[in-house]
Amino acid sequence: MDQVNLEVFSAATRRHRVAIAVDDLVEGLKRWELWSTLGWNDIRQRYRRSFIGPFWITLSMGMMVAGLAYLYAGLFGQNIQTYLPYVATGIIIFGLIQTMFNDGANVFISASSHILQLKAPLSVYIYQMVWRNLLTFFHNITIYVVVVLFTEVHLGWNLVLAALGMLLVMLSGVSIAMMLGTLSARFRDVPPIVASLLQVAFFMTPVFWLPNAIPGRQSFIDLNPFYYLLEIVRMPLLGQTPPLSAWLVTIGLNVVGFVVGLLFFARYRERVAYWV
Repeated sequence: MDQVNLEVFSAATRRHRVAIAVDDLVEGLKRWELWSTLGWNDIRQRYRRSFIGPFWITLSMGMMVAGLAYLYAGLFGQNIQTYLPYVATGIIIFGLIQTMFNDGANVFISASSHILQLKAPLSVYIYQMVWRNLLTFFHNITIYVVVVLFTEVHLGWNLVLAALGMLLVMLSGVSIAMMLGTLSARFRDVPPIVASLLQVAFFMTPVFWLPNAIPGRQSFIDLNPFYYLLEIVRMPLLGQTPPLSAWLVTIGLNVVGFVVGLLFFARYRERVAYWV
């Protein structure tokens, strides 16, 4: 009987923690003025006294796009008119994913001073991180706009699908931050491990190389979650419609990631303030 009571109590405790974590996410979302201001201030502080500000990132990324497109268009025998938009969108979108996942692993560590001084839901710092990276993405997307002006890309209603894809990418950033941000607060080895894995993922994902350029390596694509996050945004920006399978896999990854992240966040949320 005591064992049964203990199991019931443990289940009730888990449900209570999950409910508190959900309340944290909802309450943090309501404080959009706080996290949007913090995210904007992050960018202003990083580039203060700079003449072109965050466009330094855009400038360096633009040079990278031009260099890779020129080099690999010759190696792969591609038409620069179609290959340049492919490389540009790939680097811009994967850059967003890579930075957001890296920042997600450091989300509570970098916000330690605010966590210790400001009484606010922890999710505020997750939304702040996502918003900051979204602002940077809006700066970098100007590269894509310039490329489209000089190439043949027919967009149409696919831009709506690109917005939906971006929403799924942002949700994945929230899930990763809940899990890796909490884990990194306890174990400081996690952020450099994540950074190293993302560097490998950049080359394993068809960011600047074409899927059909490496025959016999289809598993690099089929089993690569970054490929689906990339393609549901890149294909619409190139005037293409992503297949239904890409949407289903991405939605499935988001659902699983959010559930795992929420359970992890619920279990250790109260300890974050002590770990940072």
